[in-house]
Amino acid sequence: MTKYTIGVDYGTLSGRAVLIEVGTGKEIASAVYEYPHAVMDTLLPCGKKLGQDWALQFPQDYVDVLTSTIPEVLRQSGVASADVIGIGTDFTACTVLPVKDDGTPLCDLPEFAENPHAYVKLWKHHAAQDKANRLNQIAGERGEKWLQNYGGKISSEWLFPKLWQILDEAPEVYAAMDHFVEAADWIVWQLTGVQTRNSCCAGYKAMYNKATGYPDKAFFKALDPRLENVIADKLSCPVTPLGQKAGGLTDAMSKKLGLLPGTAVSIGNVDAHVCVPAVGIDTTGKMLAIIGTSTCHMMMDTAEKQVPGMCGVVQDGIMPGFAGHEAGQSCVGDHFAWFVDNCCPASYNDAAKAKGMNAHEYLTELAGKQKVGEHGLVALDWWNGNRSVLVDVDLTGMMLGMTLQTKPEDMYRALIEATAYGTRMIIENYREHGVAVEAFYASGGISQKNPLMMQIYADVLNMDVKIAGTAQGPALGSAIFAAVAAGKAAGGYDDVFTAAGEMGKVKDVVYHPVAGHAKMYDKLFAEYRILHDYFGRGTNDVMKRLKAIKAQA
Repeated sequence: MTKYTIGVDYGTLSGRAVLIEVGTGKEIASAVYEYPHAVMDTLLPCGKKLGQDWALQFPQDYVDVLTSTIPEVLRQSGVASADVIGIGTDFTACTVLPVKDDGTPLCDLPEFAENPHAYVKLWKHHAAQDKANRLNQIAGERGEKWLQNYGGKISSEWLFPKLWQILDEAPEVYAAMDHFVEAADWIVWQLTGVQTRNSCCAGYKAMYNKATGYPDKAFFKALDPRLENVIADKLSCPVTPLGQKAGGLTDAMSKKLGLLPGTAVSIGNVDAHVCVPAVGIDTTGKMLAIIGTSTCHMMMDTAEKQVPGMCGVVQDGIMPGFAGHEAGQSCVGDHFAWFVDNCCPASYNDAAKAKGMNAHEYLTELAGKQKVGEHGLVALDWWNGNRSVLVDVDLTGMMLGMTLQTKPEDMYRALIEATAYGTRMIIENYREHGVAVEAFYASGGISQKNPLMMQIYADVLNMDVKIAGTAQGPALGSAIFAAVAAGKAAGGYDDVFTAAGEMGKVKDVVYHPVAGHAKMYDKLFAEYRILHDYFGRGTNDVMKRLKAIKAQA
């Protein structure tokens, strides 16, 4: 009898459930639910204004993803609930929220409904950058060895800067919370009634190490005396390795979802990391870039290697037995969307509509007709700061070389190329510090929809680019881990390597670098690198000065 698992992928603006056939990885049905509250970056639901660099979400939207999409994929497929053996979930990280002992989010309590700090802080909440700066300074002064596991610097996107911001700006919220949890773990809690903390989020976003645990109490006391007992007070839940079963579906949730009580639910995971088994990667030397609103670059190695500017290295952080290395870019799809929303003339939108295209497709078509370097532009991909290798959210975007002849398609192509240059910076940084990058895979919606962009990546990197076999990489990865949580006896698997080998897949299409293009891009990348270091490594901090003036104004 064929068995199935469900992977639920929580993105920045929506959540998606995909019903997957165990053994083949075949997608049977999928459904999407857009978050009604989207990203709250200017106002709370009550109308209260938010500060600069805030990004919040409403946790009920996450539960509504489950109750909307899972019944829908069952309806579409006609699959019986008895044949669904597991559920797996993944989330953007670090997306965190303060809760009570029973899992109730503080923003659901009337007394905190108008307090921004009671809501979910999304991964791209950057308003705690001052705390990240101070944490890095103190960790450096103390010679904390664990800091080098994160490239020597952590960012405001991580758990402790966000938690420290709450303590500093809303101590009443800090006092009222019993736990500060990743949304990845909170949604599993809602499904199973069991609180867990997954090793992926803990390792990459909360400075946890399998061998040594969290930083010691003395470090947190040095940050702020009120944080001395922060682990015991707010993060007391034990850390559980990936691939484990978190628990079974509760009776109440099973009724809402149309599944059997006790259906296996896997430990939570991160959207980027869970993609690795979805493309069948099971060894070292292979980079997977999950390209979406932002990009995460995942690598495995035989040992934890400390690479400046990477997001982190975590033993068993991606697959058991390997050290998982992560790097990333904060702005990819986001800045294409920014350009279309703010810089695309009405005449282009009209022309796109006349051809049955959206603006992205039309601009891509025009950009694809250009020769490499024809537009005369170089852009920096920092519209949302730099995650790797500079780890600095206060950096901003730039485009050099514009003239009165510059057209929208020139700028659009330059932005595409900027993201490819940023990825090349990450790859070269890995290679310079002993992590071999011998193959390149791409996943995420953009990799499926934009052949020009993937060809540009192949040319800029001078590497073949292999494409994930599904547009739903995270959901497939979550479904693979769900099959492992269910176990072989139930029709799943007892280890993730076997599951990945049978359910993970890539497309037949491979983008090969064009020698002439690669040679020209070497020249352009050299210019990018000069600008990258000039504006990003302190020679000229004009971007930060302008941002400070903006904040004062």
